[in-house]
Amino acid sequence: MKVFFDDLAKEEYNDAVEYYEFQIEGLGKRFKEEIKRALKTIKRFPAIGAVESGEIRRFLLHKFPYKILYSIEHDYIYIIAVAHFHREPTYWIKRLKP
Repeated sequence: MKVFFDDLAKEEYNDAVEYYEFQIEGLGKRFKEEIKRALKTIKRFPAIGAVESGEIRRFLLHKFPYKILYSIEHDYIYIIAVAHFHREPTYWIKRLKP
């Protein structure tokens, strides 16, 4: 299955990479690798994530305080948010299409 990012989710991802790299050299790269591992797992086992809300699932990263919020579409995975645990919990809902 292919993976498509919402534009804002891609921005969140890039911001997190930049932030971690600014904190400690190489940490941004480790964050990227953790996201890649998570996406590989989600692609292989789309239903692995626990239900967050309705049809939206969450996949928790192991080494960073982030979760990937996604939906399983007919022939692809749609990444809605790359959300930090301490961010307002439902900010991403407005991204959902009716």
